[in-house]
Order: sequence, then C-alpha cells, then structure tokens
Amino acid sequence: MKSDTRLRLGRKIEKLNNMLLVLSIRVEENLHLALKALDRRDEALAKQVIDGDLEIDLAEVDLEEECLEVLALHQPVAKDLRHIVAALKINKDLERAGDYAANIARIARDFCRGSWIIRIPKDYFLMARKTQGMLRQSLEAFVNKSSEDAYEVLSKDDEVDRMRRSLHAEFEAKLREDVELVTPLARLFLLARHLERLADLATNIAEEVIYDVTGDIVRHGRKIAEAKQKKREQSTNPVDEDSVQLSGLYNLP
Repeated sequence: MKSDTRLRLGRKIEKLNNMLLVLSIRVEENLHLALKALDRRDEALAKQVIDGDLEIDLAEVDLEEECLEVLALHQPVAKDLRHIVAALKINKDLERAGDYAANIARIARDFCRGSWIIRIPKDYFLMARKTQGMLRQSLEAFVNKSSEDAYEVLSKDDEVDRMRRSLHAEFEAKLREDVELVTPLARLFLLARHLERLADLATNIAEEVIYDVTGDIVRHGRKIAEAKQKKREQSTNPVDEDSVQLSGLYNLP
C-alpha cells in the first residue's frame, strides 16, 4: 500500500516537472521572439508575443492548481515537499518572466509605430543575451538538479546590474544632448529595467533550485549560503528531536 502511494506521488511529481518544463520553453520562446521583434522592428512578431502571454498565464494557473492538489491529496514530506514548494515559486517567476517578455514586445511595437530616427545600441542586446543565458541556465539547473549551475547564475546577477546602470547613465547623457528624443529614450530606459528584472527572476529560480537540491535558503546570495555552511560545519551543539523531524525538509544541522 505504501509503495503504491509513493508510486502515485512520483507520477504526480513527474507530471509537475513536465508542466514546468513546457512553461519554461514557452517563456524562453516568447522572450526570444520579443527581442527578435525589437531588433527587426517587426510589429507582427511583437503582436504574436503579446497575444501569446495569455497562454503562459493559463499554464501558470494550471500548474499551481496541480501543485496544490498534490499537497492536499498526497501530503508530501521532506525532499518531495521541498521540490513542490520550489516548483510553485518557480512557476510564479516564470509567469512574471512571461510578462516582461510581453512588455519588451510592446516596446518593440512602439518602435515599429513611432517615427523615431534612433538606433537601439548593441549594448541592450548584449544585456539581453546575458539575461537570456541566466534564465536558460537557471532552468537547466532545475531540470538537472544542479546547485553548482544555480550558484553560477547568482554570480552573474551583479554583472547585469552593472550593465543596467551603465545604460541608464548613457540614457541621461543622450537626454541632455537632445530632449526631443525623450520618448524613444524612455522606451530604452524601460527596456533596460525589464531586462534587469528578468535577470532577477532568473536569480530567484536559481535560489529555489538550491533550496530544492540542498535545503538551503539563499535569498540573500551565495555569501549567506557559504556562511551558513561554515557555521553548520563548526557547530557542535546536540540536535534535539524536533530538529531531527524537520531536517528532511529544511536540511537543519
């Protein structure tokens, strides 16, 4: 009886993983198309991304309902519970990433419709490639249960932040040179912010992967995780019974 229950739970978790994988593919594709529409000033492609955001929203709701059903009917514990909690959070982050892809598509649409004689600097697309890479790597880390890949994503977030600050400084300089460019420059300002937020979401996903794999909560970055690990190794305090019961879920010492 116990083995049958475990088998059913395993199948449910496999279904959740497949649903999450499909959602991640949709989000990555929409982001790719949004950036392509921006580069080519393709309004039809931008509209495709904007319209496609509804499918991502519906998939996010379906996945959340599936997770809640597993929690209610199967009452998973330890690693299984950690995995489902991580999946719930990643699901929400992917939905938000889809929203930012749609926002980038709207910026592309504005550039298509506006009579702005301005070229989008290549640094924006360099930042976009960096952000896309972070998102892809964080999702691969989830699929492969690789905390090392997830930590690598965390290390890249500061670089994206520096790129955003540099682009904002460039925005301010150009605005002082020609105030008539305020409208298209404002779109580029938003573009940099959307890309930064996408990098933040990729970081969030990576943090949830680390939680899923190791039980460590690292929302404040790798240094916190390393400090916790060092403290754990140095600790000589005895473990009480409550900690033993919770160790499978939170990976307590």
